[in-house]
Amino acid sequence: MPDLDESFLALPRHELAAAALQRAKDLGASFAEFRLERIRSESISLRDGVLENAGDDEDLGLAVRVIHDGTWGFAAAVALTVDSAVQVAEQAVNLAQVSRPINTEPIELADEPVYDDVTWISSYEVDPFNVPRAEKVALLADYSRRLLAADGVTHVTAHVTSVHECKFYANSEGTSYTQQRVRVGPSLQAVAVDAETGRFDTMRTCAPPAGRGWEYLTGTGWDWDTELASIPGWLAEKMAAPSVEPGRYDVVVDPTNLWLTIHESIGHATELDRALGYEANYAGTSFATLDQLGTLKYGSPIMHVTGDRTAEHGLSTVGYDDEGVAGQQWDLVKDGILVGYQVDRRMAKVNEDVLGTPRSNGCAYADSSGHIPIQRMANVSLQPAPDGPSTEELISRVKNGIYIVGDKSWSIDMQRYNFQFTGQRFFKITDGKLDGQLRDVAYQATTTEFWGSMEAVGGPQTYLLGGALNCGKAQPSQSGAVTHGCPSALFRDVNILNTTQEAGR
Repeated sequence: MPDLDESFLALPRHELAAAALQRAKDLGASFAEFRLERIRSESISLRDGVLENAGDDEDLGLAVRVIHDGTWGFAAAVALTVDSAVQVAEQAVNLAQVSRPINTEPIELADEPVYDDVTWISSYEVDPFNVPRAEKVALLADYSRRLLAADGVTHVTAHVTSVHECKFYANSEGTSYTQQRVRVGPSLQAVAVDAETGRFDTMRTCAPPAGRGWEYLTGTGWDWDTELASIPGWLAEKMAAPSVEPGRYDVVVDPTNLWLTIHESIGHATELDRALGYEANYAGTSFATLDQLGTLKYGSPIMHVTGDRTAEHGLSTVGYDDEGVAGQQWDLVKDGILVGYQVDRRMAKVNEDVLGTPRSNGCAYADSSGHIPIQRMANVSLQPAPDGPSTEELISRVKNGIYIVGDKSWSIDMQRYNFQFTGQRFFKITDGKLDGQLRDVAYQATTTEFWGSMEAVGGPQTYLLGGALNCGKAQPSQSGAVTHGCPSALFRDVNILNTTQEAGR
């Protein structure tokens, strides 16, 4: 396991926190918290094996949030001095005082144990920022050339994003922690163009972003050699494939596709701020309202979905959230019934009686020191069946259907209810066997209809962590990284659209 970054530890984090928290207390704050945060991010892109752009960015600053007279106040700065920390605390208290006349809901926080000067580091081996950029470019160029050497591949794009996040947190209750997280997001896409007709199509790698280091790009956690060798053939088959006949089909959805459906129709829908109507401006609210907790039939009885801040290599995995709450796992949907939400300390306290628990499940996060923490998504995952079938066995149960692999485009309404999703590859299933690829496929349903049609989930051998680095939420917008684990799953009688026909309407 890597050590905490010495250059971050050298910053005067304890001195700055002590000054800020003491000043907030002196000014009458009933609660105060301090964050010192440094986020390094790097982006590298190649086109046809040639470097197109590369950028390295660093965000470093401090922030103070207070509760004063029952009202939130927040301020941030980039100067890392005691005077700056004191001034930021004063600004946060002043903002709370100014806001107090319009606050109709006094802020109270759910209790949380005190964690005294603890540390946590995510699970990775090689810090990508310790790898020379030339070495990273050379690897992406090699992967690109492998694809370009294949017949039928016209162009190739390659991209990788790397993030190294260091955070020190302290609050007036006595909790303090230092936390370090690393994540990477690689992608390669091959393009085929028919020179005679001008028709083109693409095929992208299915390797998800992961809470890993550079070792992920060299084979730890993903078989790049096999996938890169397969993509040209898959792409050629896709170019020659017939267009799907729209209608009702049984579908087997691979975890490389299903993670995104989970994200949009379960992950966002079970964020309590959406269900309460607090988050309405950006990407909508939720149909899964609080009055339906314990009664809403979200899906079939085999549906078990958890929220999790502890999954190894998860993008939303933390030791502690931005309110000093330890990472944990809990149920969101159990036996097909809505049984939980993702909450922060304020929402946990206000809704304690309905939620049935007096504790936050650690879902507060700010994407930089310059932003206030908001309720953000945990690793929301569909659990496999302990002795469940393989993907091949699920396919064997289908007489006339489609096997869907890889994510692509999606659309969902403002209450996380009506949706449609496409993918990278679609294979016709005939009498329990794959029968060539199809084109122009999208599956459409409502959230409860779709998950209610789930007849079987695969076993642990089919389970995969998918995810995204750029989940957007809030105004001003914040971006969060989140993982969704799931097995392969079988759904009956799903509505399949022909995207080419739909586009012409």
